[in-house]
Amino acid sequence: MIRQKIVKSVLNKQKKRDSWFLDEYSVNPYEGCRCNCLYCYIRGSKYGENIENGISIKQNALEVLDKQLANRAKKNQYGFVALGSATDAYMAIEKEIGLSQGFLRLFLKHRFPVFISTKMELIRRDIALLREIDQQAILPEDLRGKLSGGTILSISLSTLDEKISDILEAAAAKSMKRLETLKALKEEGFFVGVNAIPMLPYISDTDEALEKIISASRDYGADYILIGSMTLFGEDRSDSRTLLYKFLERYDPGLISKYDRLYNGKFYVPRSYQEALSTRANQICAKYQIRNRILA
Repeated sequence: MIRQKIVKSVLNKQKKRDSWFLDEYSVNPYEGCRCNCLYCYIRGSKYGENIENGISIKQNALEVLDKQLANRAKKNQYGFVALGSATDAYMAIEKEIGLSQGFLRLFLKHRFPVFISTKMELIRRDIALLREIDQQAILPEDLRGKLSGGTILSISLSTLDEKISDILEAAAAKSMKRLETLKALKEEGFFVGVNAIPMLPYISDTDEALEKIISASRDYGADYILIGSMTLFGEDRSDSRTLLYKFLERYDPGLISKYDRLYNGKFYVPRSYQEALSTRANQICAKYQIRNRILA
């Protein structure tokens, strides 16, 4: 179901700059997401309360965002805006509606830099517009000289195993198509990377799987790769924990007890797991000479 929604605000200001993605603002052209990733952190969190109700189009979003960006620009409060933090800005409906493209035009108008992470090839439609933003955006003073332009473009990957991604990310582009999109963006001169988030415990976080995704990212032109763990929210039928466990029942029931021990009733993995994952990722990134952060 597609609904129309009137909003009072579109631009979300964070308390501080995100240490991973460098964004200080976020915008979501739509509510809901049709990539339908079963592990998505939105499912079961406070941001996904209406996820089962379909997609909502923010009918007056362009007018509202125009005013909000103008106000921030007037105060010289420039910063990276994450386009699609709770939805994929380039899911299939964008081809018809074009709201994400409208947001990009407003970023260009007010000269705001943009961060995008997507699983979809449609981002290639906006290469010309993104190039203008890259050239004309005003960076925060402390980032000038550290970044070559006003865009940071990422593709999102959790596994290169198509049998797994076909189930967990049913409506997203195939993994190889995403890597080809990454390569195309790099060849157009953009600063690009891979968000390997989330890594799936005991599935795509093994040394072998990590090496495959890191080496492929380097081979397809990524300037960086970000590697992060998986959160699992909720117990309702459409929540990420429920859906992921149903996947495990089909994929490998033996992993269920391992997940139970790893998460131990919480929605996040323990710090020891995160540190171990980071250490292994650092070692493999060093081997393939690709950094695991956006800034050097």
